[in-house]
Amino acid sequence: MAAKAQPIIVIKKKGGHGGHHGGAWKVAYADFVTAMMALFIVLWLTSQTDAVKKAVAGYFNDPKGLATLLGTTLSGTGNGSVPVPDQNQKQLQDLKEKLEKEIEARKDLEKLIKQIEITITSEGLRIELIEDKNGTFYQSGYAKLSADGQELLALLAAELKTLPNQLLIEGHTDAAQYSRDANYSNWELSADRANAARRLLQQDGVRGDQVTQVRGFADQMLRVKSNPYDPSNRRITILVKNNDDTPAPTLVHAKVVDGAAGPAPGPAAIPTPPPAPPATPAKPAASTPTKPGLLSRLKGLLPGTRK
Repeated sequence: MAAKAQPIIVIKKKGGHGGHHGGAWKVAYADFVTAMMALFIVLWLTSQTDAVKKAVAGYFNDPKGLATLLGTTLSGTGNGSVPVPDQNQKQLQDLKEKLEKEIEARKDLEKLIKQIEITITSEGLRIELIEDKNGTFYQSGYAKLSADGQELLALLAAELKTLPNQLLIEGHTDAAQYSRDANYSNWELSADRANAARRLLQQDGVRGDQVTQVRGFADQMLRVKSNPYDPSNRRITILVKNNDDTPAPTLVHAKVVDGAAGPAPGPAAIPTPPPAPPATPAKPAASTPTKPGLLSRLKGLLPGTRK
């Protein structure tokens, strides 16, 4: 019996490139591009002005930009301090030490030392007048300053009026609801207390354009959050802002006095035009002979028409 024929198997080998090497090179290339981008950003930043560097640093410190929405970056807690630029730090530090020494030197104000806190924050010098249970600066539920409060504000005004820095005044209350008037709440009380402090400061020499903001926060920025009814939550804050040579925003057609906007000036009077000179009577136009019309000329061409 004849042997069964075996099939012929042909194996073909392809030459050339060994195939794809994978995606590892993409990861290495991406790392290289990222490192180059970071290098160029650092080189660009080192060549910028101090103002640009400060702005970039401020973004990384406060990416959401919430610090500029409040009077201070400490949310009313009064704890800790933040370094300020060198150009303002010495000035504010000197002012802080001077105020503390003057308050200590006044025997009548010596009892208030524990209720006055002066700290340096990222926005400037922060002066807080903190109440106690007896109502040192304001009587409970009233916006009129006591004699000690008026004397202390007069001392502060004597120093603040000599500064070019702008001032911001804030009023705060505790969580106890104002009960004597249904139409008057802690919002109005905190704003009125801040405005009362503003009036006394300006009476003692603080410039009218030096106070740029007067705000009332009621009990929304508690100093002692664990106890909303703590007397120290009732306080007045005077913020001496950093002198960055930035002019204060001006309100067009408005002037704020005691928290109320003054009437806007009316439209400028339109000048009355001078009376027109009497009209010269027009000369009658000379009569000109009227040219015969087409119909008249046709009638003249008809037979029997006399010319």
